[in-house]
Amino acid sequence: MDIGIFIPIGNNGWLISENAPQYLPTFELNKQIVQRSEHYGLDFALSMIKLRGFGGKTEFWEHNLESFTLMAGLAAVTNRIQLFATAATLTLPPAIVARMASTIDSISNGRFGVNLVTGWQKPEYEQMGLWPGDEFFGTRYEYLAEYAQVLRDLWGTGSSDLKGQHFTMSDCRVSPKPKADMKLICAGQSEAGMAFSSKYADYNFCFGKGVNTPTAFAPTAQKLIEANRETGRNVTSFPLFMIIAADSDDAARERWEHIKAGADQEAIAWLGEKGAADQSPGSNMRQMADPTSAVNINMGTLVGSWASVARMLDEVATVPGTQGVMLTFDDFIAGVENFGQKIQPLMSSRQHIHTLQESA
Repeated sequence: MDIGIFIPIGNNGWLISENAPQYLPTFELNKQIVQRSEHYGLDFALSMIKLRGFGGKTEFWEHNLESFTLMAGLAAVTNRIQLFATAATLTLPPAIVARMASTIDSISNGRFGVNLVTGWQKPEYEQMGLWPGDEFFGTRYEYLAEYAQVLRDLWGTGSSDLKGQHFTMSDCRVSPKPKADMKLICAGQSEAGMAFSSKYADYNFCFGKGVNTPTAFAPTAQKLIEANRETGRNVTSFPLFMIIAADSDDAARERWEHIKAGADQEAIAWLGEKGAADQSPGSNMRQMADPTSAVNINMGTLVGSWASVARMLDEVATVPGTQGVMLTFDDFIAGVENFGQKIQPLMSSRQHIHTLQESA
């Protein structure tokens, strides 16, 4: 099973809590996280893009780096790990993203790919005069399909003449082309999102679900398998999980309860209000805003001892259509070290990493 890390490009990572670590995002922080992840054999690092936060006492996600710039810097200080930046497609023309990606492909020697997002948080784009109207919620994957096709054309042939509803290209060119096959990823969970991923993406990220229910995302992975039958492609799933681990199950649970007790209710309420604007069935946004566990945006959460978390991650690998998992941590520096030293060595699905490290 592949393992990736969702790096903290925004302040406080993925915990909307006064009892979680409070920090600003910096290049140095993310460099240390990604270099240590590479050291322990993790396969990829992904950075999101966020242009406006949720407010509250913790000023959640009010402070963010820019994704492509950050990953270009990380490409220059790493050697093996795959890197993905996120394109906020309402803010960047596809030809510019194609050229930026080709540049980072050169910096990284072929270790770069792009995550495409349509944009769900209206205030992010409205503040810049870029929100196309609420009808965009219903047409966003049509927009994204044309966007992805322009990227595929430019990376594949160096030119695009696509004439679509949203983009009109006239012998648009990008050179040099990427050295490696440029991977596209998406995080579709709605039917439209799944259809898009199965046609245009190489991997699909989805939310894990619940606490200590590592296979609860299986229906989402199955939907992608069914969508693949329509396109004849083999796009695989990567669920997102937060790790809360300690020396014992009780110690991990105690820390998780402490984090939840400090939930920033003002920021969570803002998330719920904005999430209600997207009525798309099965959308990521509606899961993120669910009050059940909004303290970590309702991502799947694995809470327990090193051995318990290793066992649950191995269970993730048993879900059909799953290629890997993307992880976040309550404390990223300690989390990566503990994963590399105490969790990964216990995972049967990562035995190939132990073999590589022993032979190095």
